[in-house]
Amino acid sequence: MAHIHEIFQAHPTTFSFEFFPPKDKEGADRLFEHIVQLEALHPAFVSITYGAGGSTRQLTTEIVHRTREQTGLNTVPHLTCVNQSTAEIDAILEEYVSRKIRNILALRGDAPKDRDHDWGKEQFRHASDLVARIRNFKDSHGVPGGFGIGIAGFPEGHPDTPNRLVEMDYLKAKVDAGADFIVTQMFFDNHDFYDFRERCELAGIDIPIIAGIMPVQSVAGMKRMADLARGMHFPAPLLRAIRRTDGSSEAIRRIGVHWATEQSRDMLDNSVRGIHFYTLNSSTATMEIYKTLGVRDSGQLGAGATLPF
Repeated sequence: MAHIHEIFQAHPTTFSFEFFPPKDKEGADRLFEHIVQLEALHPAFVSITYGAGGSTRQLTTEIVHRTREQTGLNTVPHLTCVNQSTAEIDAILEEYVSRKIRNILALRGDAPKDRDHDWGKEQFRHASDLVARIRNFKDSHGVPGGFGIGIAGFPEGHPDTPNRLVEMDYLKAKVDAGADFIVTQMFFDNHDFYDFRERCELAGIDIPIIAGIMPVQSVAGMKRMADLARGMHFPAPLLRAIRRTDGSSEAIRRIGVHWATEQSRDMLDNSVRGIHFYTLNSSTATMEIYKTLGVRDSGQLGAGATLPF
């Protein structure tokens, strides 16, 4: 598996996909079918998430290893701070080293929803603490892990940090702790991303920034996104386009794919370093975006083909 530095050297613009572990083996098998379908698009890497409070840690590990060993995909597992001791983090990192996992997305993570959570009792209170642990990790033989480390960025602002100046200080702390790249939270207005990219530059953050894109699938899904990412901005033109439909799930899904396609096209025209598609564990929308952009795989998206005339 390639290190993230090698991936960025090989791809002027990266294209990547994100999946989350389902709740049972049958769901895991269905997910793996979608992963295999999306392999044909030749993403630079795929990432596998944790559930809230690390609730899907075992499933995450199983899917990471299955994807790593049964496909040709660079696989990037998420790792979170919630309910994780230093010994547990080290054990996970040791296993990833032994299985040749070379890159990790280090996140603070979501607290469990069924109870109040005291972050002050965590051994890793901030994502920067986790980044530093991964950066300094050595395996049982004393060999540095050498992981490529990704972190989260929030173009619309971190939901728990209303002070946008302080928010950039926190992001810079993660970079200074050893992060190699940023993957952003989903957004629907590219101006938010471009502004975020400029503010990173002003803050002295010069690592690659990958834009997170999620096609709208339904009104119910939009409401869930708004609840999970407080402060999420749904642009008026997107809402107007949805209102013009007959309200059916298929009509709204088509609007979502079209909007995400236009976001991707615009970002490609504005030198985005990477696009990370939140797939919702389905290959359909992502494959439609590629088809609408007129390309067969990520190589065509990033290369800039010669005009056919």
